[in-house]
Amino acid sequence: MKPAIVLLHSSMSSKAQWAALSTQLADRYRCIPLDLLGYGAAPFPSAAASAGYVHTLAHEAEAINAALSTALAPDEPFHLVGHSYGGASALHLARQAPDRVLSLALHEPVAFHLLPAHDASKREITGVVDTILAAPSDRDATRIFIDYWNRPGSFDAAPPAAQDKMIAMIAKVKLDFQALLGEPVAFADLADLKVRTLVMAGQHSPISTRGLAPQLAAALPNATVLETRGAHMGPITHGDAINPLIAAFIGA
Repeated sequence: MKPAIVLLHSSMSSKAQWAALSTQLADRYRCIPLDLLGYGAAPFPSAAASAGYVHTLAHEAEAINAALSTALAPDEPFHLVGHSYGGASALHLARQAPDRVLSLALHEPVAFHLLPAHDASKREITGVVDTILAAPSDRDATRIFIDYWNRPGSFDAAPPAAQDKMIAMIAKVKLDFQALLGEPVAFADLADLKVRTLVMAGQHSPISTRGLAPQLAAALPNATVLETRGAHMGPITHGDAINPLIAAFIGA
């Protein structure tokens, strides 16, 4: 049986973002792209409307594990690929089941909880999150989110139908940030995660992720950091350059 690769997408995306990579790897691997909660065909967290609900990466891991229970044999090992929020979720999953993860390929995992409060990357992203949460409308919040991770004017340049689709996902994005900033894990907690890891960061990405990536790689015992073409959305905008890097790393 071919080895399995589990692929986790970014916020405001879906498993469809991994279609090209899955095609590229199909001859050698069983690719299992998954929709994270609230995206694609996956349901929005059902308890989110409850008073006092706090979304966590553990909620994402529970849903991922439920999906994997039908796609993999019990205790079957797998390679793990994650981008952005999917990268942070992958890191959580790898810490949860280190003996099952064969390798970990992360493009700008937004594990901002690892950063101390005084870090420049942490200050920048918490400022962005505060601005999103304080926005007067979902449209304004979505514009802030999209323009930060892409470039100013990206949201307004999108067709109206695409804008509406993005606005419909901003509620889950806010839960994603709640999970990312609330995760009770620091760099020191990664010392025992010995899985072979590739941490990638785009050459034109914002300081929040460009600053985090090398620190994450340094904290992991068996990690390499690599600068890639493009910016934070590189796996989508520059897949022709990034997908071969992921494939080579997994196959090494």
